[in-house]
Amino acid sequence: MIKVENLFHDYEGKKHYAVNDVSFNIEKGEIFGFLGPNGAGKSTVQNIMTGILKKQQGKVLYNNKPIEKMGKSFNNRIGVSFEQPNIYLKLTGYENLKYFGGLFNVRTEDPMKLLEKVGLKDEANKRTANYSKGMKQRLGFIRSIMNNPEILFLDEPLAGLDPNTASGIKEIIKEMKKKGVTIFLTTHNMFVADELCDRVAFINEGKIITEDNPRNLKLKYGKQSVKIETGKGDDFKTEVLFLENEEDKEKFDRIMKEKHLQTIHSQEATLEQIFIKLTGRGLV
Repeated sequence: MIKVENLFHDYEGKKHYAVNDVSFNIEKGEIFGFLGPNGAGKSTVQNIMTGILKKQQGKVLYNNKPIEKMGKSFNNRIGVSFEQPNIYLKLTGYENLKYFGGLFNVRTEDPMKLLEKVGLKDEANKRTANYSKGMKQRLGFIRSIMNNPEILFLDEPLAGLDPNTASGIKEIIKEMKKKGVTIFLTTHNMFVADELCDRVAFINEGKIITEDNPRNLKLKYGKQSVKIETGKGDDFKTEVLFLENEEDKEKFDRIMKEKHLQTIHSQEATLEQIFIKLTGRGLV
């Protein structure tokens, strides 16, 4: 359904690419996770795919039709939730949804029902300037689904949410998938990606490092991972070693000989651990 081919983007025109030869496909009804740390190029790719940012080089195709030829009706078919909620702070939550709903040329959901869906019904008539970060995040999320989109773009949709609220948002995302909505989810939260995504791509410094479903990635890169605690008494540190990696194996053998090992547990690698293994950096 969606094809991104050889996408490049250079903000300064000095060949310092924020997006560097990025390609991937997304099937209809699939949740595709685009995973990486802040500044990796995730939001840039999403902005190009939604037409917010003009494409410089490469292709973005929807059912083989280039995004630059989609026309204004394309905006009726997509929903976009930004990492920083784009709302009018002088308007109430209800007024925000009424305003944005009026911009579509298709039927939109009842604002009050949407607000109730994410626990904001009692705050419907409060100015959003007085909303907490999590409340603004929830409002931005339901705004993205109010036009019943065919394609949903979610940029860090659970940022700033408490566990209970985040669980509710995840259930809504799963409901959208069951309805056949195609979802592009950008995040640095590997646990969210593992739970929700059918396939994921790791992006780092503008380049895709690997792409597969979470299970295959964990089978491929986490077959022989161990979590160890080393040190003496209360002075210890925890780390994960991948024993198929020669350097990690030598480190493990050295620790065993030095007798500084406190605990050892074999385990399935997490997506975050695999990302660190493949890139040598964390997710912040």
